[in-house]
Amino acid sequence: MAGFETLLDRIVDDMSSSDGADDNMTEKRIIPALPRTALEACTRGLLGRCPSCGEGKMFPRLLKPIEHCPACGQDWTAQQADDFPAYVAIIVTGHLLAPVIIFMINETGFSMWTNLAIIIILALILIAALLQPAKGAIIALQWWMGLNGFDKPARPTAAIIPDNGRDL
Repeated sequence: MAGFETLLDRIVDDMSSSDGADDNMTEKRIIPALPRTALEACTRGLLGRCPSCGEGKMFPRLLKPIEHCPACGQDWTAQQADDFPAYVAIIVTGHLLAPVIIFMINETGFSMWTNLAIIIILALILIAALLQPAKGAIIALQWWMGLNGFDKPARPTAAIIPDNGRDL
């Protein structure tokens, strides 16, 4: 079995290396543009992508963010989201479930225990689904605002309009 693994490693190495023409050339990485607004950065975080470039995955595990983005190299070790994503997930879950709870209690003929079981299951599913996007958005907002040890990212510059002496 060891011979097969060695052969497989060689095949993978041969496939990953090019024909030798680019071996001496340095690999150029194309760095995507920074987000233009805080909303764009937060959207990237909500989607679980690196807020800086939008390419790399922000979370290799459920709630553990990466230390450095593999695409742009942004350092994410300074993030301190702490308990705030849980608070956001709980508040959003409460606001989404409030009309459902009112409807279930007033309009369905379910017993109290059935209603309670359905509400608890829905609440747990919603909180679990919202935790990672909330954490990504909060980390993105911290990065965008330059909080907790993050350096403020470069902002897109406004276009300079030449003054030719005429009024518009």
